[in-house]
Amino acid sequence: MLLTTTVLMNVDYEVLGIAIGNKVRAVHVGKDLMAFLKNLVGGEVKEYSELMKKVRQAAMEEMIEEAKKLGANGIIGIQFASCQVASGMAEIIAYGTAIKI
Repeated sequence: MLLTTTVLMNVDYEVLGIAIGNKVRAVHVGKDLMAFLKNLVGGEVKEYSELMKKVRQAAMEEMIEEAKKLGANGIIGIQFASCQVASGMAEIIAYGTAIKI
């Protein structure tokens, strides 16, 4: 169970700790060049949109694996944070509270 809420009505659960997933990915230099050109004319930069989608998914999968190592069968209060590490390189952190219902 993955939830962004921290309120579980009528459910007993044990808090096991925080689960964190962290990934950094970069786009290919050719895609970075295409994104730069797209920046000149405007519009969606699909190269970066796709990068962020893949990095977010990978960070979430790592968070889930960390929660399983703690013995969890759920994560509540899930949040994401992101930053640009360098041009064409993104870091995503997914974190939440690992719980056992």
